[in-house]
Amino acid sequence: MRLFDARSIVLAKHAQHVVLIHFPIALCLVGIGFDLVAQYKANRVLADVAYYNLLVAAFSTIPVLATGLLAWQLQLEGQRLKGTLLLHLVLAVVSSIMIWIVLSFHWRARRKPQLRLPAYRIPVELLTVAFITLTAHLGGILSGVNAPS
Repeated sequence: MRLFDARSIVLAKHAQHVVLIHFPIALCLVGIGFDLVAQYKANRVLADVAYYNLLVAAFSTIPVLATGLLAWQLQLEGQRLKGTLLLHLVLAVVSSIMIWIVLSFHWRARRKPQLRLPAYRIPVELLTVAFITLTAHLGGILSGVNAPS
């Protein structure tokens, strides 16, 4: 056996999901943080940083959801989901949709400069943070990182 076997890393049954999930979480949370600071300071550069973080976060949800579904099929052989795993899946889909909704606010405002970002986006962004946090916590429980004591 070799010290570093790229094939076992790439073809592991669920490793991709565990690695990829950190990208949309971090990018979205940082993007929302930059958006809140940009709103407070009226800084266009920070608003641009927020937009690009949210853009990459939204598109990175696609492979994350795909690898999560793939892990379900490979690890559990497509068994019916229940309990924490089902809740994690539902919240993951809701979180992804929320990220895309937040991105759509910014996308529309950038496409039409006369449009301003809606004020109601801030509660939506904070709700998105809550959904992401809860989804990540459940994922930690499922992976054994946040195992209940």
